[in-house]
Amino acid sequence: MGSCFSAESRNSLPLSPSSTSMGIKKRKATRKKMGARNSSFEYKNEDYLHRIPNRLFLNGSTQLASLFTQQGKKGTNQDAMIVWENFGSRAGTVFCGVFDGHGPFGHMVAKRVRDALPLKLSAHWEASSKCGADVLREISLNTAGSTVSEDVVSISADDESRLPLLDTEDTGSHIELFEILKESFLKSFRVMDRELKMHTNIDCFCSGTTAVTLVKQGQSLVIGNVGDSRAVLGTRDADDSLIAVQLTVDLKPNLPAESERIQRCRGRVFSLKDEPDVARVWLPNHDSPGLAMARAFGDFCLKDFGLISVPEVSHRRLTDKDEFVVLATDGIWDVLSNKEVVDIVATAPGRSSAARTLVESAVMAWRYKYPTSKVDDCAAVCLFFDKNSEEDTPVFANNKSRDPVSSEQLDTTAVEEDSSSSGPGMLARSGTVRTPQDTIDEDVTDHLTSETKLDWSSLEGVSRKNTLKAMPELIPEEDENGKAGGNTNI
Repeated sequence: MGSCFSAESRNSLPLSPSSTSMGIKKRKATRKKMGARNSSFEYKNEDYLHRIPNRLFLNGSTQLASLFTQQGKKGTNQDAMIVWENFGSRAGTVFCGVFDGHGPFGHMVAKRVRDALPLKLSAHWEASSKCGADVLREISLNTAGSTVSEDVVSISADDESRLPLLDTEDTGSHIELFEILKESFLKSFRVMDRELKMHTNIDCFCSGTTAVTLVKQGQSLVIGNVGDSRAVLGTRDADDSLIAVQLTVDLKPNLPAESERIQRCRGRVFSLKDEPDVARVWLPNHDSPGLAMARAFGDFCLKDFGLISVPEVSHRRLTDKDEFVVLATDGIWDVLSNKEVVDIVATAPGRSSAARTLVESAVMAWRYKYPTSKVDDCAAVCLFFDKNSEEDTPVFANNKSRDPVSSEQLDTTAVEEDSSSSGPGMLARSGTVRTPQDTIDEDVTDHLTSETKLDWSSLEGVSRKNTLKAMPELIPEEDENGKAGGNTNI
């Protein structure tokens, strides 16, 4: 090993025990100061964000949107959400997003992405508008991406498993806006993931988050998606019947393109015997962590083995038949189909309570369909396109909505949707929940339907699939005193 000079060891005896211990103490003190500075900066930054007008991240509503989240029975609520009207100081532009954290610090990762990603997107959008889409595209191709190159990622959009979800007849300004926003989404997601890797106060090694986000400007809807949260559009068909159109793909390891990329990067994809329908991502030489998605922010233990944070960006030109869009975490989609979600939002008592009604209906569906499972965290954002509603008063409090959809309206099996809504725009539900045992005793079933308001947190029989199945092996290192430390090795 060669010699190393540092500011802490500049004395006549650089290798003496006293100087070494002083250097260690100073380094620890420096780390503490840096942590304190970062914490102070983040606190001021969060305080600034919370004061921005038209930015809503707690349960509430505006004239255009409603949002609501509820903690499940698995611990800390790791879901986050945001609605930001007049986004980037652009009149009539709205940014929405939901984020589903996982891992020990998933709740911190989700909130950090919720707060920082919109700012980065707005900044890159502004830069893209000035530079032009062609120049930015050339710059983007010449800059390094994450561990896995974007050339590998681009093939996923053309894979046979990708369904043509969006209208391809956009012209003129709509296509120009999409190209600019697409580059902005790609770059802001990349920078966001790099920032998480360098973050000193959040350990993202085995923690991460999904992100389904959208920007609406005029009649253009641009969506950036990472993970298995979902965006679904409520629109009218030719017969004026309300149908659901899925706007995003659940980016899970069972998709051929995603699995191919992961295996090409030496990651492993397989399901466990007790959950054959849930594909997971594993390290090359360890049966961990078993992540149930193919793309995510954070989770740096898997970033060298095929997991990426590059979003799938898509565009839709809205028409007069499009009424609203729902962004929600998998706590909603695991128990409700796309059509059920659209119907619940459309029949809610009012727009201000639409998200809350949806979440409460999902919680009731959890208790009715999977009585021995732990209810997952649920978060939903409902964005309405028609500003002229019968309910014009924004609600920022946690107002109690009327009764959610009753358990009798929720079938215990998946509802078969209209053939008109089963085309390319409609995909299967999330499907990450363990199906109950063949049948439940009739007496128990009668008891459940008559007392759906009971707290089922004490029932531990069948637990829902965790996003992370196992943590990577921890191999403690010895510190200078011979005591075990807390470093993580794979």
